[in-house]
Amino acid sequence: PPLEVDVVSNPGGLYSQLVKVDVGDATFLYLAGQVAEDKDGNVVGGDDMAAQAEQIYKNIAAILATEGAGLSDIVRATTYIVDMTERAAVSAIRKKLFPVNPPATSLVEVNALAGDEWLIEVEVTAVIPRKTG
Repeated sequence: PPLEVDVVSNPGGLYSQLVKVDVGDATFLYLAGQVAEDKDGNVVGGDDMAAQAEQIYKNIAAILATEGAGLSDIVRATTYIVDMTERAAVSAIRKKLFPVNPPATSLVEVNALAGDEWLIEVEVTAVIPRKTG
């Protein structure tokens, strides 16, 4: 089911930042696309894609932490960027965060994201052991 998350900005409306699904002994955590905003909804990083990527992964880590998970639990990431010439900056952040055993990933260039100031958006899936009791 969708979960309320108050550690990142919430765009409101019919939107779920996190959906949790128990399957056997595992719990899958599906995060909605995250953008470079602080908790108050202010864009972080301006026109610097690397700075935006760092903020996004801070947001992802904060959401995962609400379920006792961390970045190392991510098994899949899809990254959307508005300028493929900036992919080296994104790759550098990923290499820093995932020096070994990186998640499966896709990188997609798009014409635009939902907010004009956003240069990058990342959605992830994480898997953790199912909590019992």
